[in-house]
Amino acid sequence: MNQEKYYGLLKETFASRERVATELINLEAILHLPKGTEHFLSDVHGEFEAFDHVLRNGSGSVKEKLQEYLALEPIEENELATLIYYPQQKLTQIKTIHSTSDLPTWYEQKIILLVKMITFSSKKYTRSKVRKALPERFRYIIEELLTETQKDQEKAFYVHDIIKKIIQLGQADELIEDLATTIQRLVVDHLHVVGDIYDRGPAPDAIMDRLLTYHSVDIQWGNHDIVWMAAMAGSKLSLMNLIRICARYGNLDILEERYGVSIRSLVDYSRKHYTVSDPFLPKLTGNETCNVSEKETLALVQEATAILQFKLEGQLIHRRPEFKMNHRKVLEAIDADEMTIVLDGKTHPLQDFQAPTVDWNDPTALTAEEEQLITQLMHNFQSSERLKRHMDFLIEKGSMYLCYNHNLLIHGCIPLHENGDFKSLRIDQCHYSGKELLDFFDRQVRASYTQPHVHEDLATDILWYLWTGECSSLFGKNAMTTFERYYIKDKKTHVEKKNAYYHLRDQEQICQEILQAFHLPIDGHIINGHTPVKEKNGENPVKANGRMLVIDGGFAKSYQKETGIAGYTLLSNSYGLQLVAHQPFTSVTEAVQTGTDIISTRRLVEKVTHRKTVKETNIGREIVDEIADLTYLYDHFDRIN
Repeated sequence: MNQEKYYGLLKETFASRERVATELINLEAILHLPKGTEHFLSDVHGEFEAFDHVLRNGSGSVKEKLQEYLALEPIEENELATLIYYPQQKLTQIKTIHSTSDLPTWYEQKIILLVKMITFSSKKYTRSKVRKALPERFRYIIEELLTETQKDQEKAFYVHDIIKKIIQLGQADELIEDLATTIQRLVVDHLHVVGDIYDRGPAPDAIMDRLLTYHSVDIQWGNHDIVWMAAMAGSKLSLMNLIRICARYGNLDILEERYGVSIRSLVDYSRKHYTVSDPFLPKLTGNETCNVSEKETLALVQEATAILQFKLEGQLIHRRPEFKMNHRKVLEAIDADEMTIVLDGKTHPLQDFQAPTVDWNDPTALTAEEEQLITQLMHNFQSSERLKRHMDFLIEKGSMYLCYNHNLLIHGCIPLHENGDFKSLRIDQCHYSGKELLDFFDRQVRASYTQPHVHEDLATDILWYLWTGECSSLFGKNAMTTFERYYIKDKKTHVEKKNAYYHLRDQEQICQEILQAFHLPIDGHIINGHTPVKEKNGENPVKANGRMLVIDGGFAKSYQKETGIAGYTLLSNSYGLQLVAHQPFTSVTEAVQTGTDIISTRRLVEKVTHRKTVKETNIGREIVDEIADLTYLYDHFDRIN
């Protein structure tokens, strides 16, 4: 668009110089407000209740504001905090412990406290932004309460009469719900999800539904997310892997019940060709209700999809020599007569190995039955409207990495050599490394997603490479030893050697070089997920003199024995950075009944020398550009058509 046309359109929006001046004054004022609070989460892995609780309490930000503004006794503070987190459930409990005659007084006290909390939580925002944050059904009433509770006692009766009438009309519960959700909304200005929403836990779909309605969010794709996106983009190999992982963790109901993806034909195929073997029994956390028959079905589906995965992966390795994955042609390395496999020049016996549909003259070939089965499963998967909506959201809000407010957000790693140089991937005579590598991956993800019926093009195969390739920024290991963990007893073969990044990231200079490669200042931070921080073994999530922050602490219950905690989150506000460690979440019921929270400890990572303003943020830079355009429009208003 040429400059003259652009300013002409801008003039249509601001039809007078006075309106331009008003907007300039407003934007200039916004630049000097304190920056909003950013909330960082990673590796939530389908654990909806813990994820939802952390969103509701803002990783402790709600209670911190209560303590800062309202001098309440601990019991009253916990009650009010829980009311803000879970208004519906808390109101139900309150009605069982308060008499009908006491409730109006309780309602009025809590409504006034909640209104005061909104006033305090909204100090860093413009009135316009606060107004937009208010729920529609009580917007006028809340605005009146916000205005009048800040004044002298002269209008105390006016406020009292408003609240009294709300209670008389039976609308107090609904008003409290809206006040509580408004506080949650104002306490956190923007949410970053640094990858791995899917797999392991039981409710990734509920997490996605929650994110769909969240006021401001971005997502950095994790390796588990990319598998789901790849399947929607047409990768049959990724679909087999996805179903295998769901079966492994007892989560086939996510596909069948929550997303409406029928896998009946796969269950029948699995029962027809396989018998149950121990390595494929599902890994359950102990809370699932799963009978013997269901466990056997999960084991059969897991084994059947594993063999289908190995077949399809072998085909991909043949058509993509540039991926340099010949060492992963596992089916072709098997001696079917001896039941052994040769890996890295060493022969290993296979245990519990079944491959009834493998033709040993052409081990990666699918049977006609399997071709038809996989085609049907792909159709079922891509036809799920709810699943498509969730994957579309991941594409819209997601990316391989994000540079935001001087921080680099990336789920996994930047592939490095041992000397700290960027490791490169060569595709079609082009070498990609560092930022260029991640930009290349991002383009391939989006290209594949636009062609869901193309199954074996480079872009779709790259999505699988992101799951398991040596130069993948989402994997960061030399090989994925899925086959070995199932079929080889020698645990030395199970080891997946990590990329040099994972020990070099302890060095401040390495982190600074990475930041510079992404055009970020050396006093910024790299924020990672992906690798659980083993706090119980003394591992520190803050590395490289604070330049590296690793916030995967184990939301997934399957990791918590390993990590000793239940996840890290990070908060960035106008005063600095705080790392928050969480203890395992039990249930909403317990949180409501006992007022317990899952916040464990807060650790100050960095305190700024001056309070940061909006002007110093990504949004601030956009506003500065907007001010420049509006200033030009103001100065040349009469000459622009």
